[in-house]
Parts: sequence; C-alpha cells; structure tokens
Amino acid sequence: MDWKKKLFWSLFSLLLAGLTIWAVFSQSEGISIGEILENAKDGNKLWLACAVVSVALYIILEGVALCSILKGVGYRRGLHRGILYSTADIYFSAITPSATGGQPASAYFMIADKIPAGVATAVLILNLMMYTLSIVALGIIALLINYRLLFEFRVISIVIIIAGFVVLTIFSIFFLSILRRGDKVFELIRRFLRFLHRKHIIKRLDSKIEKLNKTEEEYMDCARLVSGKTSTMVKAFIWNFLQRACQIAVPVFVYLMTSGTAGKAVSIFASQCLITIGFNVIPVPGAMGIADFLMVDGFTGIVGREEAFKMDMMSRGLSFYICVAVSGIITLFGYIMLKRRKKA
Repeated sequence: MDWKKKLFWSLFSLLLAGLTIWAVFSQSEGISIGEILENAKDGNKLWLACAVVSVALYIILEGVALCSILKGVGYRRGLHRGILYSTADIYFSAITPSATGGQPASAYFMIADKIPAGVATAVLILNLMMYTLSIVALGIIALLINYRLLFEFRVISIVIIIAGFVVLTIFSIFFLSILRRGDKVFELIRRFLRFLHRKHIIKRLDSKIEKLNKTEEEYMDCARLVSGKTSTMVKAFIWNFLQRACQIAVPVFVYLMTSGTAGKAVSIFASQCLITIGFNVIPVPGAMGIADFLMVDGFTGIVGREEAFKMDMMSRGLSFYICVAVSGIITLFGYIMLKRRKKA
C-alpha cells in the first residue's frame, strides 16, 4: 500500500471535511455547533442510542458479510478480522475519490491473513456487487413507499439520483460479468502489461505475467465456488442490505430523537434511500458536500429548512465523521499489530 498517497488523501479529506462543515453552517442561517449539541443533549436518549447502535452495526455488518463470503469459499475467519477488513474499506473509501482505496486496503489485510490475492479479489468484488445491489433495492423500496418524494428535490438533485440509479445498475451488471467471465478481464490486463512493456514503461514482464497468472487461477477458482453457491450470494446480499439500511436509518433516529412523528420518519427513510443512490456515484471523497446538499434538499420538503440543516449535521456527524474516525483508529491499530506480528 502506498502510505504516502494515503496520508495525502487523509489530509485532503480533513480539509474537505472542514470546508463542508463551514459551508453547511454558513448556509444554515445562524445554526451553531453548540445549538446542535444542545439538541442532542435535550433529545430522546433512546433514539440517540439507536442512532449510535446503527452506526456500529454499519461497521460490524460489513465484516459479517465478508466473513460469510470467505466461509462460503473455504476461508473461515473470525469476526474481529472481518471488522478490520470492514474498517479498512470504510476508512479508505471515505478519503479517496470514488471510494477507490477501500477494496485494496481491505485486500491488504486479507492477504496478510494468508488469504490468496485472487480469492480476496473475488470476495471483495462479490461484496461490492451485493453492496451496490442493496443500494438499488433500497432505492426501489423508497419509490414504492412514496414516489412523490423524488419530486420534493430540486431538478439538479433529481438528475443526480436518476443518474445514480442508472450507473449503479450498470455497475451491478459489470461486477456480475467479472465474476462470471473473469478470464476476459485478466486477458485485457495481460495485453495492457505487454503494451506497457513495449513502450518501456515497465520491466520484468515475465515475472509480472507469471504473478498475474497465479492470481487469475486463484480468482477463477474462487469465482467458480461463489457462482455455484446461491446461498453464499443470498447471505452476502442480506448482510449488505442490512448494513446499508442501518446507515440510512441514522437520520430517521436523529429525527425521532427530536420528537419527530412516525409518518414523517418513514418519509425521512425513503428520502435518505434516494439520497444514498445519488451521492454514491459522485467522485468526491466520502461524497462530502454532495451528500450534505442532497440531505438538506430532500429533508427541507419534509421538516423545513432549519430542521433539515440540523438533521444533516447530526446525522452526518454520526454516520460519516465519527464512523470514519473510529474506522481509521481501528485500521491503524490493526496495521500496527500486523507489523509487530511480522517482526515477531
């Protein structure tokens, strides 16, 4: 892993987070951090506890999903290892554009746990596919609950959400094709390596091709096992669906914490499903700024503009900023322990 690059993105994301929080407060007509903390203090503690538990489950359930898939292909790992794979994915997905760093970071720890690179790749692709499918499924559920909520958004938000539906559906089909026809993908990689070698960009082509062939063999073995086990794929979808639902439920619990009504709570959930569809296709680290814009836009029609800003800051504070910070700490601790284990 290129830790210098990761450090750069971490610092860049901190700057982006600061600018996002400043922008939200500057647009919120006088709402302050103190006022938000006061609302949390005076709110219903049971619903606040539910929001915190939902954030914890968001982290844990990805670990459960990954362990479930690994078990299905013959690599049983404990939940504590699954949580480490999960936190690495969550943290690095949050600080890199289009979540490009999450899967490699998770694979790094899998490979360190003696899971072959090809197996780790296939497992992560399957998990990402189910992750994407679960978001699309929740978006469809939201439209079934109340399709009119989509038109509560501004035109630009509607365009982003519709684009999200299209792109995520295409991604799901693409991931499935990789699992079923991975040989074509690896052949393209081989051609690309040969092209780079001809252009004198890389050296030692034979060793790279040999390593790629080994990874392909491991990957195809795992992909065949996964494709032949419907129960493994169904379980992976269920765990990912529950994981996404837990994260989406955080704004609902924040709303109920401030004496919200059950009817509007359902609308908040449906709206957040659509919001999640939208910000998942924007190539910005952690969708910072974009997610806030969509949340304020969507919630304003349900609870009013001032309350929408408060809900955005409290919900994102729990489900993103605190979640990513906790994930980063766990990942760092896991990395330190891994290095100590290697030295020993």
